[in-house]
Amino acid sequence: MDIYEAIRTRRSVRAYKPDPIPEDKLRRILEAMRLAPSAKNIQPWKFIVVRNQELIKKLVPACNNQAFVGEAPVVIVGCALEKIAYGRMGGYMSSFAIDLAIVFEHLMLAAVAEGLGTCWIGSFKEKEVKQLLNVPEDVRVVALTPLGYPAVIPEPRPRKPLSEIVSYEKF
Repeated sequence: MDIYEAIRTRRSVRAYKPDPIPEDKLRRILEAMRLAPSAKNIQPWKFIVVRNQELIKKLVPACNNQAFVGEAPVVIVGCALEKIAYGRMGGYMSSFAIDLAIVFEHLMLAAVAEGLGTCWIGSFKEKEVKQLLNVPEDVRVVALTPLGYPAVIPEPRPRKPLSEIVSYEKF
């Protein structure tokens, strides 16, 4: 699958088969994540691969009761090492959230190429996730995603036309 097809066919999957993910597929996805760029190449991240089904079920309440999170055979949790992230993006902000977003896009496109589904989980209680997964206090949980074979592939959602979102030379 080429990159443009992966981009066109990626969906937010909210129903998963319980089928396990072969280790070689998981490794390729993790490698795609590892190769993601970050501000000043600091790579201010750590990822938790959760495969223990009891622990995954405990993540559901921490993810504001999004039950489909508990259906997936794997959940990947993206954590940012905020203290070491580049702190002057645009001259005023930390790069940690953007760095993690880039990694998660790599993860999601690699998953599509492997026939797997994901769903960016931004609705969660950070304190509860940190407690369940022993994440240190000074580390930020930025996002989670279930990872598994889709039980249902959603229809594409509408997107704005380029004419609404792109300008040339000036805003």
